[in-house]
Amino acid sequence: MATPLFSKNMDEIQYCSLGSGSKGNATLVAFGDTLIMVDCGFSLKECVKRLELKGIQPQQITAILVTHEHADHIAGVARLSNCYSIPVWLSKGTSLHKASQKIEQCNIFNSHSGFSIQQIKVEPVHVPHDAREATQFIFSAASCTLGLLTDVGTITPHIVNRYQLCDALLLEFNYDHQMLMQGRYPYSLKQRVSGELGHLSNQQAFDFLSQLNPERLFQLVIMHVSQQNNSSDIITNLLESLDKFKDLKVEIASQVFGFEWRAISKVI
Repeated sequence: MATPLFSKNMDEIQYCSLGSGSKGNATLVAFGDTLIMVDCGFSLKECVKRLELKGIQPQQITAILVTHEHADHIAGVARLSNCYSIPVWLSKGTSLHKASQKIEQCNIFNSHSGFSIQQIKVEPVHVPHDAREATQFIFSAASCTLGLLTDVGTITPHIVNRYQLCDALLLEFNYDHQMLMQGRYPYSLKQRVSGELGHLSNQQAFDFLSQLNPERLFQLVIMHVSQQNNSSDIITNLLESLDKFKDLKVEIASQVFGFEWRAISKVI
């Protein structure tokens, strides 16, 4: 087992994933004494096991942020929150879903305004997705900025503008268009995934990256990769043509393991 990086360091944002994909999602973001979990699409038992693999106990979690109501993001939130008395933050739209009604410590954020959870500033970004008031997030502490952008059907000018100052980015590359259209999904599901309220294709994600600031972004983690409609080889080959980012460190998160702790050091 790798030595956990999480060390309550006040000079860097640390982040990792417990798993990324349609079978369950959870991301950890840490700065100093503040540890935020974004989403929990796993059972309580599975979540605790995955946390332990990252060197974390549930009692250390400061808050849970929820991006939207789909089961692979919210299914385990209520049980984890209620069992360990962890406050949950979600949009008004997400709070109306039945899965949110079981949460005992529920806080509503304005999806158009930033707020702070202890030492971390959280900026919600309202995104096009087939859920009620789906949001993604940008996290800041000291001079470090981490962006999370998955479960998005369309890249809008607003999204491009909001993510310009990210030092690190967790970005969805959900599907290869040709694989999706030639695959086994029923036609209605293919239309949902590829629609304006669905998920980002490899090409959409690539085009989005090409619009970002190359002087700022230096870490990229590929997220929410479809196990049926995508492949790491296709993604890697596509990114090799992205000449704009010469020193970009790239990793692909997995459904089973997520990815290990990474850090964004303070920019002087």
